[in-house]
Amino acid sequence: MPEFDRFSRNAEWIDLEVVERQRTPELAIQVGIQLHSSELSVSNTKQHFERLGIERSRTAIHDWVQKADLQPDSDVEPNQSAVDETLIRVNGQRHWLLAAVDLDTNQFLHVRLLQTRTTQLTVPFLRELREKQQVSDVTFLVDDVHHLKNALDRFDLRFRVCRRGNRNAVERIFHEVKHRTSSFSNTFSNAQSPTAESWLQAFAVRWNRC
Repeated sequence: MPEFDRFSRNAEWIDLEVVERQRTPELAIQVGIQLHSSELSVSNTKQHFERLGIERSRTAIHDWVQKADLQPDSDVEPNQSAVDETLIRVNGQRHWLLAAVDLDTNQFLHVRLLQTRTTQLTVPFLRELREKQQVSDVTFLVDDVHHLKNALDRFDLRFRVCRRGNRNAVERIFHEVKHRTSSFSNTFSNAQSPTAESWLQAFAVRWNRC
């Protein structure tokens, strides 16, 4: 189908080794993951498939994204990175999307969804970021938030408080995240925190590939 062909041209970022494919062709799973990680809710992705004559349950589509376990990665060598957070609601509860973004490419370097804003939870985020990226020479631009500064200090990472200028790039990306989740009302209704985090990570992977 032309629709499948259009979405499959750039699907190398989707690793389907861990996804059960007995009933569904690989190409259909790739399209489903791309549609859902782009902006469509599970229900809307299911409806899109139905218009193409493909019957798949909401649970199946949900499981594709969860089992693919997509994680944002980048081969850039950042000089400056913005670390920031934005409010995301999961079933009406406040959560915080914490992200590191390379300011030269606007690519996500790392993403986590946290239930509270604390130094204790930010430290593992930075530890994971260090495992994925060479950040010892990176200057991190942050807002004047104590737990972010305290966590960066623990790893002896350079940072500069910056409310405008280059750091605005991450604000623009967060605006796009909220735009893409408008079909979810930014609440991820009837979802658990790991489900919401998996979608946000899949979105970050797709963003980096666009």
